[in-house]
Order: sequence, then C-alpha cells, then structure tokens
Amino acid sequence: MFTALLLGLFSCGSDTPADQTKTESPPSKSEELINQAIEAHGGELYETAHYQFTFRDKVFTFKNNGQEYVYTSEHQTDQGWQKDYFENGEFERKVGGTPINLSTEAMDSYGETLNSVIYFATLPHKLSDASVNSKHKGQTTINEINYEQVLVTFSQEGGGEDFDDEYVYWINSETNKVDYFAYNYQVNGGGVRFRAAFNSRKVDGIVFQDYINYSAAVGTPLLELAKLYEEDKLVEVSRIELVDVKVIK
Repeated sequence: MFTALLLGLFSCGSDTPADQTKTESPPSKSEELINQAIEAHGGELYETAHYQFTFRDKVFTFKNNGQEYVYTSEHQTDQGWQKDYFENGEFERKVGGTPINLSTEAMDSYGETLNSVIYFATLPHKLSDASVNSKHKGQTTINEINYEQVLVTFSQEGGGEDFDDEYVYWINSETNKVDYFAYNYQVNGGGVRFRAAFNSRKVDGIVFQDYINYSAAVGTPLLELAKLYEEDKLVEVSRIELVDVKVIK
C-alpha cells in the first residue's frame, strides 16, 4: 500500500532539497503568499529543525542545518533492521548495521522516496526553493472560509523527476496556513489528488498536519477541485497521518 501511495501522493517537484531560495525583489503576489504561509507554519525554525515521526510503520527523522540536511527512515524487515540515509543528496542503506550495495537507479529511487516523505511532512517549507514557479490565481471560498489560490509549477533544472507536475495551494486568508492543496501527476497514466488538512498542531514552534487524500478524474482542472470537495464529489483514497511527532534534542 505504501508503494502504491507513492505513485501519486509522493510525486513532488523537488528531487532533492534545493540549495538556494528565490532572491528576486520585489516578490510577486504569489511569492508573498508563500512566504507568509512558510512563516505561519514555522518560518526560520525550519532551518535548524530536528524532528522524528512515524508514518506507515516507518520511523522518519529530518535534521536541517541551513542548506545541509540529513533524512532517515528505519523499520524492521525479514533481513533485519533497515535504516536509510539521505544526506545532502547522497543515499545509503544499511541492514543490521551493514551497508548494502545498490544500483545507482535504486539509490536515486529510494532517495527520492525518502525526500518526498519529508518534503510533504514539512510543507510549505520548500515552496520558496529556486525551482518553484508560482502564480496567484485569485481568491475563493471553501466552506465559507476565504482562501488565496496559488498555482505552483517547477523548472526542469532542479525540479526533480516530476518537474512537470502541477500543484494548487489554498492558503487561509486569516491564518496564512495551507488548509488544502491539489496536484496532478503523469506516471502510470496520470492522476489528480486533493488533500484536506486535519489535526493541525504545533510541535515546538513548527506546524504539522495530517491529510485526507481524495482522487478526481484524470484531467480535472485543479482549480475546480475545491468546489467538487464542497459538493462531496471527490473520492477518499487514503489518510496521511504523522504519528508521534517530536523534537530530537
């Protein structure tokens, strides 16, 4: 089930965490909204964040130090305790403490999977990366709450394997938090997903959220998904829940 989920849920526009952020001045309306959302979710705390959580029976950690980072995941397998490391773009796997030889293709795939889990768990932290292209798509309401709509695409350079995926983020006009987002993806015939946040909580200054993951027909325009959600016309396919989120001191 975890593998199937990755085909749609974890396709993201950043192959590895970007090593730079946008420096253009003045920022566009969409960049202002993204910056406000990042601040509302944790802001500068992300730059030195060190956390652990459990997702789908795996324990994940992420440790940021400015532009440097270390991500890990670990769980029990038939061969022993497996731990994956993704450090500054380099992937390594150990089983029972012994390094495992993997092909370049496998390392790239496993590294992308681990990066994607952290990417989504820490949204909207990476939406200011240099590979992100954003446009303000106006305002709307969802369940009588006002939202700003931001469309996000990615440059091919630095945008990862799935740079041609598109995203829309609905940013709450009062709280500046990302309450909903949607995306399409192209692999395995493509797909469209809409995610609604729940169980939003702040852990030592950083906001973590769980999501209900919905599907829609391939080709459905992303900006139409909020209305379909209100009308209960989307199909729930999974729940994305981060368990036991805690700071590592």
